[in-house]
Amino acid sequence: MNIDKDLQSIQEVRNLVAEAKAAQKKLAEYSQDQINKIIYEIAKDCAANAERLAKMAVEETGFGVWQDKVLKNLLGSTITYDNCKDMKTVGIIKDDKQKGIMEIGVPMGVVAALIPSTNPTSTTMYKSIISIKAGNAIVLSPHPNAKNCILETVKIIKEAARRAGAPDGIVQCISLTTMEATSTLLKHRDVGIILATGGEAMVRAAYSSGNPAIGVGPGNGPAYIEKSADIPTAIRHIIDSKTFDNGTICASEQSIITEACIKDKVVAELKKQGGYFLNSEESEKVSKFILRANGTMNPKIVGKSAKVIADMAGVSIPEGTKVLVSEQTTVGKTNPFSREKLCPILAFYTENSWEAACERSMEILFNEGVGHTMTIHSENKEIIKEFALKKPVSRLLVNTPAALGGVGATTNLAPALTLGCGAVGGSATSDNVGPMNLINIRRVAYGVKELSDLRGTNPAPSASGTRSSQTSNNYIPIYNPPVPKPVSSQNCGGCSTSSASSGISKEQVEEITKMVIRRLSADK
Repeated sequence: MNIDKDLQSIQEVRNLVAEAKAAQKKLAEYSQDQINKIIYEIAKDCAANAERLAKMAVEETGFGVWQDKVLKNLLGSTITYDNCKDMKTVGIIKDDKQKGIMEIGVPMGVVAALIPSTNPTSTTMYKSIISIKAGNAIVLSPHPNAKNCILETVKIIKEAARRAGAPDGIVQCISLTTMEATSTLLKHRDVGIILATGGEAMVRAAYSSGNPAIGVGPGNGPAYIEKSADIPTAIRHIIDSKTFDNGTICASEQSIITEACIKDKVVAELKKQGGYFLNSEESEKVSKFILRANGTMNPKIVGKSAKVIADMAGVSIPEGTKVLVSEQTTVGKTNPFSREKLCPILAFYTENSWEAACERSMEILFNEGVGHTMTIHSENKEIIKEFALKKPVSRLLVNTPAALGGVGATTNLAPALTLGCGAVGGSATSDNVGPMNLINIRRVAYGVKELSDLRGTNPAPSASGTRSSQTSNNYIPIYNPPVPKPVSSQNCGGCSTSSASSGISKEQVEEITKMVIRRLSADK
C-alpha cells in the first residue's frame, strides 16, 4: 500500500516531537556544567566542519559566498558558545537573600525551529546551541532548498551531543519536508516555543499556530550618511556589509540616504569603491527581477552577485562592480528598490536635511522592515541620539556594517541569527535572541511583611462598615455635613412646606445624599 508523502511527513513530525519531549525530560535533570559540556562539544565540532558545511550550503542553495558562510558558521557555533557559556540558565540562576527572591530557570521544553535557506547551516548550529543551553530539546524544520546541508549539520551536532552525554533525541530534524510537516510541528501541543526565521508568511504561520513564538520578519534597513560622517569609511562599511555573503543577512542595508550638501562626495566614493549607478532604463530592467508577481522577493536574485543580477537583467556593468545602485525618490510596495533585497542592490535617496532624512528613514521602515534594523554613519552624537529616540527599529547601528553589526559580529550585541523586531514589527521580543529568551523564570518569594505592617496605624473596617477616627492619607475620612439652619417656610414649585414638617431644605437633602454616596464609595 502506498502512503502519501504528506501523511508520512506528518507522522514523522509526531514521532520526532515525542522523542524530543522524552529527551528533554531527561535533560531537565542535568546540571549547568553538564549542559555546558554538551554545547561546548557541539560548537567545537561545528567549527571544525565550518568550511565543508559552508561549501555544501552554497552548492545546494546557490546563495551567497562560501568564504563568508564559513564566518557565519563560526558565528553560529564558537562565537555563540563564547557569548553564552557563562550564563546561568538551569537550576537556581539568582538568589537575592537580602530581598528574599530566588529565581529558577525552567526550560520551555521542545523548541520548534524553522531554518531558512539563506543561512541554513549557521542557523542550525546557533538555534541548537541556544536551545540546549536553555535546557530544551529542539526539532528543526529545514527549508526544502537547503535540506541536505541542514541534515548534515544536524548529524554533526547529534554526534557531538551524544559524545558529551546528552540524551538521545535531544536534537531532531524533519527529513520529509512538506508544508504539512511544518504546520504539524508548529501546532503540536508538546511544542514549548517556536523560533521562526524565514519568509513573512512562515513567521505569520508561527504566530497563528497557537504556540508561543519568536519570529523575525523582513529587514529593510536604510543607511543614513550624515554630513559629519567619515564618507570613505561609511561607504566601505556599507559595501562590506552589502557584499558579505552577497547580502543574505536580513540586517544588511537596503538603501542609502544622504544629504544634498554631501551628495557629490558620497556618489564619487561609491563609484570609487565599486558601486555602479544604474540609469533610468537600467533601473527599470533590474526592477523587474526584484519582485515576483505576488509582490514577494524573487528568489532568483537572492544571494547572487551584482554581475549575475546585471547579466540576468541584460545590463552591462563595469568589471569589478560590487553593488548596483539606483537613485530613487519614492517609497512604496510597488517600488521594488524601496523593499528588502537580499542581494547587492541599493536604493539611493537624497534629502535636504537630517530631519528630512529622519522622515525618509521612517517611511522606508514602515513600508517594510519596521522594528528590525537601520544604520547611521555620523560623528554628531546629538543627531544619533535623535535617531535613536525616533526610529521604529530594535537595533540602531552606528558607524558599522549593518549585516555584521546587527548579528553581533562587529558590535557588542549578542551574537544571533534570529533578530527580534519588537512589538512594532509583530515580534515577541526586540532582543538578539539567545538562551534567556528560551527559558521561563520561576520566582521564589519569601514573605517580608505582615498585614499589620501594610495597614500601619489604620485598622480594618469595623463590622458596621465604619472606620475608626484614626485616619491617614490611605483612607477617605468620613464626611460630616454642616448642621442645617432652621427654616420657617420654603416655596417649592407652588407648594408650601414648613420647618415643623421637615426642618430641612431641598438643597440640604441633595447635599446629604451626595455625602452618603461618597461615604458608601469610600467603604467599598
